[in-house]
Amino acid sequence: MVQVRIAALLLIVITGLLALFPASGRTQSPGQSRANSGAIDPGTSLFAQSASQALDRDFLSDDISFLLLDAQTGAVLASRWDHPETPIPLGSLAKPFIALAYGERHEFKYPAHICHGTSTGCWRPRGHGAVDLTSAIAYSCNSYFRVLTANMTAAEVSPTATRFGLSSPAPGISGPALAGLGGHAAGNRSLANRALENQWLISPLKIARAYLELIRRRDEPGVRLILSGMEQSARQGTGAEVDRALPRSDALAKTGTAPCTHPRHAPGDGFTVVLAPAGQPKILLLVRVHGIPGAQAARTAGQMLRRIEP
Repeated sequence: MVQVRIAALLLIVITGLLALFPASGRTQSPGQSRANSGAIDPGTSLFAQSASQALDRDFLSDDISFLLLDAQTGAVLASRWDHPETPIPLGSLAKPFIALAYGERHEFKYPAHICHGTSTGCWRPRGHGAVDLTSAIAYSCNSYFRVLTANMTAAEVSPTATRFGLSSPAPGISGPALAGLGGHAAGNRSLANRALENQWLISPLKIARAYLELIRRRDEPGVRLILSGMEQSARQGTGAEVDRALPRSDALAKTGTAPCTHPRHAPGDGFTVVLAPAGQPKILLLVRVHGIPGAQAARTAGQMLRRIEP
């Protein structure tokens, strides 16, 4: 009987110790100590902690926001982004999902197009010449996506958005605005606020996880073309600064420029999403840099990735 009582006491003590010191060994990421981290999962790995410390130390500018995710689980490993769950305009980062929405209604047959630059509504004055979907993703060709979305409605995009975990565009949004081509209203805060009403608003956290879903669906129709475009973007397109910063060319990238949502207003903000390595991504890095285009934000993303790449 004494032995039974001793065993029972030991069981109570062990249970109490396990409650105080859970077996998971979960530690708080240095990045979560920031007031803006909200309910983001801090991550559990040594890499998460060291990456968070490195990014906080080496990229101090308030102009830089970032989310670093585990590509396998979608968990946030490090973060410096005010309210990453709040929908904002993300510009051309929406283009891959617009392309898939188009493909579903056209048997995944995508048009060829000649981009003449300014005259056909592209950001590049002299144009991109002959483009298909892959090169349009690589160079973020606005002219191509103006043609692709000319007759598209929010309702047509909604099924694709839902499948990738994105909020659907507002019902009144249609055409090129669905691809982030609604205009930036540079230099005028009131006009900029009105411009936001004609943008597909997506939270940074959701768009990051939607890109991870692209990787999981890489064998589905249309997705491989998009991922090929992202690989080309990192190598020689608008995301080329990513590969230039890395010791080896091995990443997927997509850039975008969108209306600024900072209190300190700028004509636009640059976004870059990077997955590395390209063949089997381990991490996803989403970067926003205040007041510059997406192609320039890619340089910051590449520098950050070089600093932390596992």
